This record gives sequence, C-alpha cells and structure tokens, in this order.
Amino acid sequence: MGRRGRKRQLEVEAEYWRLLTTGVGTVAACAAVGITRKTGYRWRAESGGLPPDRLGEVGRSGRYLSLLERQRIATLHRQRVSLREIAQIIGRSPSTVSREVRRNMLSHDGGRYDGDLAHARARQRARRPRRNRLSQDEQLRRVVQSLLEQEWSPEQISAHLRHTYPEQPSWHLCPETIYQALYHGGKGGLSRTLTRKLRTGRPLRRRRRRADLRQTRYVNPGKLIDARPAVVLERTRVGDWEGDLIVGTRSQSAIGTLVDRRSGFVRLVHLPKGHNSEQCRIAITRAISDLPDQVRLTLTWDQGSEMAQHEQLAPLFTEGVYFAYPGSPWLRPTNENTNGLLRQYFPKKTDLRSFTVADLITVQDRLNHRPRKRHGWVTPAQVFATAL
Repeated sequence: MGRRGRKRQLEVEAEYWRLLTTGVGTVAACAAVGITRKTGYRWRAESGGLPPDRLGEVGRSGRYLSLLERQRIATLHRQRVSLREIAQIIGRSPSTVSREVRRNMLSHDGGRYDGDLAHARARQRARRPRRNRLSQDEQLRRVVQSLLEQEWSPEQISAHLRHTYPEQPSWHLCPETIYQALYHGGKGGLSRTLTRKLRTGRPLRRRRRRADLRQTRYVNPGKLIDARPAVVLERTRVGDWEGDLIVGTRSQSAIGTLVDRRSGFVRLVHLPKGHNSEQCRIAITRAISDLPDQVRLTLTWDQGSEMAQHEQLAPLFTEGVYFAYPGSPWLRPTNENTNGLLRQYFPKKTDLRSFTVADLITVQDRLNHRPRKRHGWVTPAQVFATAL
C-alpha cells in the first residue's frame, strides 16, 4: 500500500484563517491554533495569501458582491423590481447590479437569475488561472527583471515604464501587477528569488505589524517640536533635517541617519566605536561639515540619550535643534521612512560596526540617486542640488 498523504486539518485551518482576517498576526495565529510557524506559512503559500473557499464569506472584500447580496438580487428580480431600485435597496451602484445580472444569468437559465448559482459562477471565474502580462511578453519581463535586480521598487518601475515607453500602453503596468508576478507568477512569471531585492526582502506578503510604542528615554532639557518654526511642516525649503539611529544586534552598534525633509537627501553617520552622546556629536559634526549654512537650518531628533550634548550641536543649525515627543515616530516621518529603506542594506540583528565609511557612502548615494514619486520621479540629489 502506498504512503498516505498529509491529513488536512480543516477545522484548524479554518480557525487559522479566521484569526488572520480579524487582524491577528501570523505568529500569534499559529500559536493560538496550535500549529508551527512553518505550517502557517505553508498554508499561506499554498493559497497565495488568500483565505481558501472553505471559509465561505469570512474575510471576503466588500468590493465584491456577497452570497447574501446575490440572493437578495434574485428575490427582488423575481418580483420584477427594476435594477436601479435593486441597487438602491442593497446599497450598490446600478452598474454593479446590471453587470452582475448580465454576467451570471445565462441564456439557458430561462430568464431567471439564481443567487446561489450566480455566486458559484462568480467564485469559479475568480479561481480560474490568469496569465500575468509579464508572462506573455518576454521583452517586458526582461526589462522589469533588470530593474528589480537594481533594487527598484515596483512603483518606481511602473512610473519608469510609463515615462520611457509612452507609445507602448501594453507596457504600462501598475505596481500590483509586478507584485503579483513576483509572489504568484507561476510559469513564465518573474523569479521568486527577486523578492530579495524588494525593500522588505520577504518571500511572502504579510500584514503590517502593529508598531510597538517606544518607552520614554532620558533627555536633557531641550526645545520640543512645538517650538520648531511652522515653515518646517510645509516642506518648502531644503535644510530642515530629521535624524535618528538605526541600531544593530543587542544595540551594541549603530549608524546615524540624517534626512532632509524637503528633498529626502540622506547623510549617513559612521559610528564605528559606539553611539554615546559624545561619539554621536563628533560624528554628526563631521557628517555635515561640508554643507553650507543655507542647508543647515533645523534638526529634529528622537528623544534618545545619544543627543545629550545637543546644546553643542545647536550652533551648527541656524534655527536650532528640536525633539519629537517620546514614542511618536510619526513626528519624524521622512526619517522613519528612510530608516525603513536603509534596513534593506543594514538588516536588523547585524553588527553595524562591520560597515566602513565607503559602504555608507555607497548606500547613501544609491538612495539619493533613486527617483521618488513625491518629486515627480526626480531624484533627491537633484532636488537638493537645485537648492544649492
């Protein structure tokens, strides 16, 4: 007798997916239903990250008609209620109801719309395999793949294709098309290994984790962000900087990050011997020493003890140094976003002392010369140079 396959734990899988659709993280959901993390990730990979059909309507997007809505359409349709009135009753647009009836009431149905049958047909169409546009056009696939290998994001690639090939509308891909080709490409799609070139480097798409609140840290008296000039919020000028540290394993190493709010221009601060207040003051001073006064206006930092000597840094900035409230990273959005990008090159749980000054310059140049959506796909270096 041949070996039997793995027995499916349908009830356990159903509960696992139910937890995911309510916002519970993958690790917590695995622990709650008593499976290993590896099993949970395998279930997600097998279903493409979407709940399987056995969960019915649980977690189904409100963008699509539900079984209950289709049953109500069927009841009202039999009562000869107009499609426009039906749409008003169920809270959908008339075009949605019109398309639904046209698609799922076939000629052999005798002019009768059946809600259950229509729902089954819609789900069947949703499951049918669709060839990604990248799998149909080998030349387009090569172009996208080469840009991914250069660590461009799908959004940047999408904008590049529209600007570079305006006469080829079939090449005008949206970012989600590229993501789908990466994660669910199948035969002829993009190589799954290219997910390592994305910012996160994740082989599977995951829900955003809930950010943990930071605890208040020791801070010498300093000016809070409320006292900062109002013009800083407008992002209309170059010279308003945000700063922070990205730390390595066990917080024993760090790299300082300085980002201009207007342009997104990055300066990385080398801290090979530690990141106490004196070492940070010396390194920051060195990092901005070649910048003219006109682009050294303000500095906004997190409330960390590494800025204990902020009074000695304040003279380097025309309008002073300011501190965000503790546990409020959204008050320094440009810096937080940039730190996320930098983690692609300086992963967590890494000894950051192993990176040289040359390594830091290479990474900051790569970010500074990468086109940005908010600048109309102009690079931060170009925006910064224009101000000079």
